Amino acid sequence: MDSQKRLSSAEPSRSLEESNVKTFCSKNILVILGFASIIAVIALLAVGLTQNKALPENVKYGIVLDAGSSHTNLYIYKWPAEKENDTGVVHQVDECRVKGPGISKYVQKVNEIGMYLTECMEKARKVIPKSQHQETPVYLGATAGMRLLRMESEELADRVLGMVERSLSSYPFDFQGARIITGQEEGAYGWITINYLLGKFSQKPRWLSILPFKTDNQKTFGALDLGGASTQITFVPQNQNIESTDNALQFRLYGKDYNIYTHSFLCYGKDQALWQKLAKDIQVASNEILRDPCFHPGYKKVVNVSDLYKTPCTKTFEMTLPFQQFEIQGTGNYQQCHQSILELFNTTYCPYSQCAFNGIFLPPLQGDFGAFSAFYFVMNFLNLTSEKVSQAAVTEMMKKFCSQPWEEIKTSFPGVKEKYLSEYCFSGTYILSLLLQGYHFTADSWEHIHFIGKIQDSDAGWTLGYMLNLTNMIPAEQPLSTPLSHSTYVFLMVLFSLVLVAVAIIGLIIFHKPSCFWKDMV
Repeated sequence: MDSQKRLSSAEPSRSLEESNVKTFCSKNILVILGFASIIAVIALLAVGLTQNKALPENVKYGIVLDAGSSHTNLYIYKWPAEKENDTGVVHQVDECRVKGPGISKYVQKVNEIGMYLTECMEKARKVIPKSQHQETPVYLGATAGMRLLRMESEELADRVLGMVERSLSSYPFDFQGARIITGQEEGAYGWITINYLLGKFSQKPRWLSILPFKTDNQKTFGALDLGGASTQITFVPQNQNIESTDNALQFRLYGKDYNIYTHSFLCYGKDQALWQKLAKDIQVASNEILRDPCFHPGYKKVVNVSDLYKTPCTKTFEMTLPFQQFEIQGTGNYQQCHQSILELFNTTYCPYSQCAFNGIFLPPLQGDFGAFSAFYFVMNFLNLTSEKVSQAAVTEMMKKFCSQPWEEIKTSFPGVKEKYLSEYCFSGTYILSLLLQGYHFTADSWEHIHFIGKIQDSDAGWTLGYMLNLTNMIPAEQPLSTPLSHSTYVFLMVLFSLVLVAVAIIGLIIFHKPSCFWKDMV
């Protein structure tokens, strides 16, 4: 009996002791679990933030100067140091138009070239971060104006380029040289530019939402470029057999090869074409008066014969005239102007299956074309860039425009310089003649011509294509990598998430049903 009493009295004491132990252990385990959950949360946040923090921008800059026949433009480009398929993803950051004429006009005043380039180069100095000045390449490409000067005198052309190089070398950039690019290069780089801007080389979905035209991403656009001294046509022909090897080029961009046709017609830019037409027409003039249908009725301008024959483009028409000056008197007749322009295109001789003019091979036109530079500027001024306007409607609008009196035109466009304003009738007629009779576009294929000024804030022209091609020669840097590999990052995130879940479950069991947790241990 005594032993039974002792046992029964010990049981409450033992139960109380076990209860105290359970409470103590529960509290400590909850504290430990709490610390574990806090550590797991901190670990999750630390791994996530470290892995996904924004990396410093790793970009490069480049400067290209387009030294054209009538003016010079400076373009600033930017691209990521890690290239895509060996080609930098380049876009235009800024541009600057150099005040004054083209560099070929400085042949007699080369000492002024430094001052001529100063304003735009100083702008580039401000736009590009100072820390990247020394590694920013600068290229100058001279086009048809300098090609013509080189035809006249290689020594004079070298003198101009020498002074350009001396001026550009004085800036803290990585000057890579100034050279006269070929007409073939100018056409090809223009083709690269518009197809790049239209997303033809990169198949990433990010391009698809910004395309200005509904196009098949597999087919490239042709390129139509018109400057002051030359014009270029470039496209991928349906038949890869290009009969003239001089007109064939191959490019590799974004891991794909492109076989293109290209030709540059020197002396057939709008300014030199006008000089050619005047030199041709003055041959049959009876006196110092040249009645010209390509200028508005009432327009008058005196031209020096010496200026007319100054360019190599008019040498074939040069003759001794009984006067030193002649006066242009506009008559404003589109049809007569068109016929006069057609005489500049020699279509009687073609050694190939098909030619453009002057015996130059031209494959059948294929696909859509982007027309830029002066094609766009002239047609935009004339309000004729809409794709809804048919070729017949464009012709009718040109007839009406050319027939308007000069005084009326000046009143309608008071802010436009007279030199440019007076030539829009000729330039618009010339563009129609070149596209229809020179390149053989038709009323049906006219709708495939898209007049383009800018695409996504980048100018359509050869310079961006030039930069794209040159970035193939710039070594790609290793990308700035994240601190952890993807597999390690995923493993740690899953591990700490599981720890957090396990802690939460155990904590809930202990807190709500401690007896279940302890019964197996008693």
